[in-house]
Amino acid sequence: MQSVIETLKAWQPHPFVDHFTVALILIGVLVDLAGSIFSTRSWIRYMALSLMIAGALAAAGSNITGGWEAGRIWDSVNGPGKAVLERHAWWGDILPWVFGGLALWRLGVQFVGFIAASRPVYLLVALLAAALIIYQGHLGAVMVYDYGLGTALLTSGQTTSAPPVMAPKVPSPEVTSTPAPASSLLPSPIPSAQSSGPTGTVTASPTPMETTSATPFASPTPSTDDGESASPGESPSPGAGDAKNL
Repeated sequence: MQSVIETLKAWQPHPFVDHFTVALILIGVLVDLAGSIFSTRSWIRYMALSLMIAGALAAAGSNITGGWEAGRIWDSVNGPGKAVLERHAWWGDILPWVFGGLALWRLGVQFVGFIAASRPVYLLVALLAAALIIYQGHLGAVMVYDYGLGTALLTSGQTTSAPPVMAPKVPSPEVTSTPAPASSLLPSPIPSAQSSGPTGTVTASPTPMETTSATPFASPTPSTDDGESASPGESPSPGAGDAKNL
């Protein structure tokens, strides 16, 4: 028998047994409310009775499996997570008795005449118990998702005393662009007078110099026989020479 228990502990059945407990009780209460509306359909009330009995049995199973998990992690938990675990364990010990009592009350409402008159009071108490089972499930979610109780986070020695806080994001350093050198912003230099072309070296011809027309030389002044020179443009008088020769 002990080996069977140890095998069940290794399977960690507490979470899925809890899910059955919550689902059976909540659906059982809702179906019972529907049975009050459709009072002529007795099968709805019998269904609600069956669901409440199954929910009470599942609550007892949740209490047993929850005790296994609490014994496994109790000594390794401290801080705020320990307080949540204690509250969850306290309600885990109380609620199975509450649902067991509701199941017996529901049997009396269904089969005992004088207890059937207490049906409205029963439904009110059942709604209150449904709210408590929701609160119990919330405590379990806080233990697992906020404090990591019963998970690898706890068993690896990384139990936190408060909900984890995300580290602030460190901004990445700004990348500044290096300004381009001033020389790259200047236009390309003016090509020199000599440039290499595909056919050879082309030499720029010098600027032609302005030339002026040469002044024509004056024609030589013809001289006369008497040693007098005639003025330019004057031809010698033919009579003068002839007179001398005479």
